[in-house]
Amino acid sequence: MLLAYEMNGRPLPPDHGFPVRVVVPGWIGISSIKWVGPVEVSATALFSPWNTRFYRMFGPGYPDDGGLLTTQAVKSAFELPWDARIPAGVSVLLRGRYWSGNGPVRQVEISTDDRDDWRPADLVPDDEGGPWQRWTALWRPPGPGRWTLRARPPTAPELARHNTLGYLFDGNVRHPVTVG
Repeated sequence: MLLAYEMNGRPLPPDHGFPVRVVVPGWIGISSIKWVGPVEVSATALFSPWNTRFYRMFGPGYPDDGGLLTTQAVKSAFELPWDARIPAGVSVLLRGRYWSGNGPVRQVEISTDDRDDWRPADLVPDDEGGPWQRWTALWRPPGPGRWTLRARPPTAPELARHNTLGYLFDGNVRHPVTVG
């Protein structure tokens, strides 16, 4: 357990837990405690609504009392406005980010149409070996119109596994763009 009082070398902002936040390695941020009060060390587990009813995975394939929220799901996203407009007839450098709670990012793939024509993106060298990875891919749209971009780590499912409260979304997001 860590007590964090700064983020990126600056005091924590109020929406991130100022003046101090509890960070527990191996648990996603939603399960961390943002506003710390008295701290009590105990030899027995704490049972509260937060770890028994609220921050749990419920639905098909999960235990009746809910699955634990632990490691962050693997995700990838474009650094591009939703439904962006891209000029026709030119190559565009697509940029994105990938993050993982399961160790270093080794590969990201992109698709620029609705077929499964996945190809590797280029990883930004400064980030290699870490859980956050920027990536780029050059794309020349074949023509004007509506296109769907997708980015994924090779381990990501096409569809997210359903859970009632929607935690840890890990599906493949279809990112619409208009070329013209």
